[in-house]
Amino acid sequence: MTFRDLERPIDRILDWDGTWLLARLALVGAYLLGGLVKLADWPGAVAEQAHFGLHPPELWAALTILVELVGPLLILLDRALWLGAGALGVFTVLAALIANDFWTMAGQERFMATNAFFEHLGLVGGFVLAAMLSRLRRRF
Repeated sequence: MTFRDLERPIDRILDWDGTWLLARLALVGAYLLGGLVKLADWPGAVAEQAHFGLHPPELWAALTILVELVGPLLILLDRALWLGAGALGVFTVLAALIANDFWTMAGQERFMATNAFFEHLGLVGGFVLAAMLSRLRRRF
């Protein structure tokens, strides 16, 4: 068995159009779910924004819900994907800075917040890659 023999089934998976949709769903699923949960629990969404010191919390809750619902829809529909990816990327960086301020922490708390911060940066990279791939797919 050669490396190419192992690569062929992976090629078929990567070439399948369903993989493109499933990958985008995996990338944005948590945001979409988060937006729906916040929409269903408006008082909880407002309390979350207040917890992080964002004022007025109602405005920030509404903006968060908007980004968490519209961004994923643009990405899932592959329409203005760059806009959805950009909005979620900026949102993710801001949320990581606000919620994972590891530079103010010590010990295990710092360790966990540092990991979460850099995991969020990895998501931003995924948004950039999705926008690039969407653009390339439109060329072919």
